[in-house]
Amino acid sequence: MMSIKSKSVGVARFGRILALAGTGLAAVSMTASSIAQTVSDDGTPQTSLDIPNNLQIFGKIDPNVRKATAIVNDSVITGTDVDQRVGLIMAANQLNLSAEDKERLKLQVLRSLIDETLQIQDAKANEVSITQDEITQAFNRVAGNFGKSPTDFRAYLRQSGSSDRSLKRQIEAELAWSRYLRRKVEPQVNVGDEEIKIIMDRMTKSKGSEEYHLKEIYLSAGPDRTQQVFDQEKQMIAEIQKGTKPFEYYAQYSEATTRSTGGDLDWVSASQLGALPQSLAEAARQMSVGQIAGPIEVPGGFSILYLVDKRKVLEADPRDAKLSLKQISVKFAPNLTQADANARVALFAKEIQNIHGCGGVAKVASTIGADVVDNDAVKIRDLPPQLQEILLKLQVGESTPPFGSQKDGVRALVMCGRDDPKDSSLPGVDQIRNQMEQQRVNRRAQQMLRDLRRDAVIEYR
Repeated sequence: MMSIKSKSVGVARFGRILALAGTGLAAVSMTASSIAQTVSDDGTPQTSLDIPNNLQIFGKIDPNVRKATAIVNDSVITGTDVDQRVGLIMAANQLNLSAEDKERLKLQVLRSLIDETLQIQDAKANEVSITQDEITQAFNRVAGNFGKSPTDFRAYLRQSGSSDRSLKRQIEAELAWSRYLRRKVEPQVNVGDEEIKIIMDRMTKSKGSEEYHLKEIYLSAGPDRTQQVFDQEKQMIAEIQKGTKPFEYYAQYSEATTRSTGGDLDWVSASQLGALPQSLAEAARQMSVGQIAGPIEVPGGFSILYLVDKRKVLEADPRDAKLSLKQISVKFAPNLTQADANARVALFAKEIQNIHGCGGVAKVASTIGADVVDNDAVKIRDLPPQLQEILLKLQVGESTPPFGSQKDGVRALVMCGRDDPKDSSLPGVDQIRNQMEQQRVNRRAQQMLRDLRRDAVIEYR
């Protein structure tokens, strides 16, 4: 994922648009009301709008007509701008979209470009601007993140159907909005000592209780669309599990309020799970880290739930242990038959059982023609979920079972050493203050953007 490092605590749009993902705020200040879906007695979502149940639509909108050009307070967004940003997103996320999905993405991109235009305009109106040198420096840093020179990166963008102009526009919007928030909003945000004390007391009382980092995709389903929505979510889950598209891609179609943050519910405490529909709460308690569950029936529709992580408040997480590992691996020739591959895997599995400590890895590797790679200071949580469960149970000197595939080769990990994490301590006053200030700045930024949208004059052509 591309990102720009910034000292601002404002809303970071650049990484979110490219990866179609958002980041949550600290759980210490999250309230249950921010994660619960609000539904009426008949299972339909509620709003503050006065809309009759039995309504008649006068006129119609053709969903197949996309007006690609928009004029936002005299600033023009062209169809080329939209197409180049779509190319940028698809290249950054390695997406292969159907024609229908690509059209949906174009509509989302148009909304994002409108927001960027409003942010740049508002920043300039408040005498906040970004120089071309700053934009160029940020562009060069992004190129470095891709392991390319600025010249090669420009060529890569053009090959992807995008351009350096499209990326620089996004960079300018993020930097301008972040600087505007830093100058105009952050000085007005204050967090009192009493508020911090309340948070610290609450965390102390909840020590040892579980928290869940969850993401959700919610789609409404009336009586005539139940099977259709169920099948649609099943297809989404299949694509996510295959790695065809990331969870955050499908989260853009969610009808929950977390749609703008990639479906992220942030860290949810055990008590806050009660604010979710019962079926979601029960699923969350039973899920393993990295698991996707669904479709889960909830009032008014179905949800997909993704457990990103799990932890206990103010307690050390065993998955933060740092391991010293040796990886032993064998590769298969491209033309190897399945029977020969199975035989070599069986030999590999037999030989690694003879490993007694990392000192014996080299001897076993030479016997079966395997490669050995050292890996030091690897956190258990940074490994795939399937390996995490195995490594948590291993003792020093033991190895994992073989894993891999005929295409990628088969390997095993041998544990040479393990440094367990220390117990987590209560966050300091400054850390909690910074987190609360960041949350309030972000809320203010969201409100400001809503106001800008409400006051904008936008013409589509």
